Amino acid sequence: MISSSVRTTVFDIDGTLCFDGRSIDERIVSAIGDCERAGHELVFASARPVRDLLPVLGGAFPSAMLIGGNGSLVSVGGRVRARAAFGGEELGLLLGEAERYRAGYLADGPWDYAYTGPAGHPILSRVDQGGLARRVEPGELPAVVKFLVVDATDMAALAEAGRALGMTVNHHLDEAIIDFAPGTTTKREALASLGIDEYNAFGNDINDLELLRGARHSVRVGAHAGLDGVARVTVAPTPEAVAAEISRLAADR
Repeated sequence: MISSSVRTTVFDIDGTLCFDGRSIDERIVSAIGDCERAGHELVFASARPVRDLLPVLGGAFPSAMLIGGNGSLVSVGGRVRARAAFGGEELGLLLGEAERYRAGYLADGPWDYAYTGPAGHPILSRVDQGGLARRVEPGELPAVVKFLVVDATDMAALAEAGRALGMTVNHHLDEAIIDFAPGTTTKREALASLGIDEYNAFGNDINDLELLRGARHSVRVGAHAGLDGVARVTVAPTPEAVAAEISRLAADR
């Protein structure tokens, strides 16, 4: 029995709701719809920029708030704004470290992006699926809100260099990528900036740690060891299991 009375529910996307990088199973969509009809305010919070959240949602839940770039972007009422971006000196230092370790990277601006990594890297299958943005040169971005390294001569050393610069760094060993965000940007911090302090949350990866830690009712999808002891409930990373847990939350009126 779920005892939470909170009526804001926050969902991570990849590995939590989306298992193919492109879409959300209809059973999960239906269960989220049950939550919405039960009075839950919906928030989708992802490492993806808002641009790349929209095709995955496929037009569903148009009134939901969106958090992109692990908290650096927010969208309310369809208006996207950058709430955190790398400062000029900070970005210059990061680019210097990237050059030192011969890194290929994806840099996201508030809407457009730059990419310098390998042409065949799997990350490209998740970038701008809806054809909504432009791929530009790094210097053409008006601001950089997220910096994702996809290859380097020493990934671990580059991750440590980012931490030493005071950045939020998520080194995803399973995907061999490093996600850099400016300052202490997190999904939980972005929620707080929107006035949301009490919420339920579903997540699956290390970048959901603070999100799950701050939730009234927290659900880990899968078995990421970095989230051990953080989530109240753990469910299998399958559409059936995730939909069932969301439905249980919707039924707790």
